[in-house]
Amino acid sequence: MPELPEVETMRRGIAHLAGLRIKNAAFPRGTVRPISMQPAADRMQQRLTGRTLVAVHRFGKRVAIELDEHNRAGREWLVIEPRMTGLMLVADPPTQAHLRMELGLESRQHPRLLFWDRRGLGTIRLLDEHGLAAACGPDRLGPDGLVVAGHELRDRLGDSRRAVKVALLDQQAVAGIGNIYAAEILFAAGIDPRVPCSRLSVARWEQIATAARSILAEAVRLEGSTITDETYKTADSRSGQFQLQHRVYGLDGKPCRQCGTAIRRIVQAQRSTFFCPQCQWHPRRRCRRL
Repeated sequence: MPELPEVETMRRGIAHLAGLRIKNAAFPRGTVRPISMQPAADRMQQRLTGRTLVAVHRFGKRVAIELDEHNRAGREWLVIEPRMTGLMLVADPPTQAHLRMELGLESRQHPRLLFWDRRGLGTIRLLDEHGLAAACGPDRLGPDGLVVAGHELRDRLGDSRRAVKVALLDQQAVAGIGNIYAAEILFAAGIDPRVPCSRLSVARWEQIATAARSILAEAVRLEGSTITDETYKTADSRSGQFQLQHRVYGLDGKPCRQCGTAIRRIVQAQRSTFFCPQCQWHPRRRCRRL
């Protein structure tokens, strides 16, 4: 968390800043855990001041702000990975102590762009074209979850012995899917998260890809999921609404809305997985949904 829908919502929430010029850049240090930055704060300030925001992109779970060419610098991108608790904001931050970046903009209506991160696991990188390709190109990230096709998943994961839920978290296989949406996608596809990838047919991979595109698009429409810790907010500090549509995530012990069976929670790769043992197909047993 944040995953593709939340990061895409962040991107859309700051996209209107394109065309504005950065008049100053600050990277508060404070007393909290510092985040990873490249280059260091003083060099980052120098390279950002005076630049114009050209466009705002997303690569998987990363926001990439394209900058104009300035002072003989070529094209560069300010790439921010929110990871667990990072937020891109145009509104006041939840706390001042965890404010990591503040870009002052030459606009009365939109005077600043912020990056806030409570846990300090996020990253800020200023990258040239080569660096962007290395960090966000096809060798690093798989096809985006909003457009991934079944044959792409099959080609990338079909020979793997990993459980399908764990495999969907592999960003080199498919970009943007994390723990929440992997569980919701597999429920929508009717596939048990424990099934090894190698046991899935072409038709099953098509079901997963179709569910991924649908679930992620709906989550983007509803501006992401604000779950129990309520950390995630939109750029203008509103809660997401897709958590109201969750069918399995965080619902262990509650009846499945489809069949009434209690939702189960297990741990896979040190992360919680939620699923319906009746509705989600596994090759070792029969179930209603095939």
